[in-house]
Amino acid sequence: MLIENKSYLYAYAITRDLGFAPNPFHGMCTLATCKPRIRKAANVGDWILGIGGYNLKSVRKKCILLMKVTEKISFNDYWEDNRFALKKPARNGSHMQMLGDNIYHQDDNNNWIQEDSHHSNADGTFNVTNLERDTHTDQVLISRQFYYFGDKAVDVNLDSIGYHRIRDYIKFSLDNSIPAKDLIKKIDAKFRSEKNLVISDPCQFSDFYKRVDQGTGELY
Repeated sequence: MLIENKSYLYAYAITRDLGFAPNPFHGMCTLATCKPRIRKAANVGDWILGIGGYNLKSVRKKCILLMKVTEKISFNDYWEDNRFALKKPARNGSHMQMLGDNIYHQDDNNNWIQEDSHHSNADGTFNVTNLERDTHTDQVLISRQFYYFGDKAVDVNLDSIGYHRIRDYIKFSLDNSIPAKDLIKKIDAKFRSEKNLVISDPCQFSDFYKRVDQGTGELY
């Protein structure tokens, strides 16, 4: 079923689109870092709409991502499950490997380990700001039903669903919002043949080697 009963659409602005959060590679789209409130609130059956944010001028207010949450698991389960091994980062690997988002797990004393990744420091040590923000919610959202447009983000009627500039995210009941439901149906109907594919590279894919500090928002 495309749209489940009692499901919701979570819409948010994507600040940085390198291919890390969201991570659309290897046949599944994952949201494993950033947006802790969405990762906590969204459940299996809900939809996530990622809109180009203010800094992504070429795709501002366009749909970069639409994904249905088909699984929701903890960081440890994400790390230990072989299905997601290709999502583990390798900073000496390909562009996609460098942007792996499977970066968190706990040691025997339940201390968090942050793998050398886009969210760690340049020397591979823990970036505590990123670690604390990301692990505030111990949940990873996984989708095997998604549409990722990257730098070929598509126009959507945001006014129809009441989406304007927002601080974090906005939530719509798909039982009550016909425009939100229609938005999903239109994208699914038009791009069904390209489902679960990276239709185009992330907007900032050329910065694949960079790191980010969520405290400042700066890439370095």
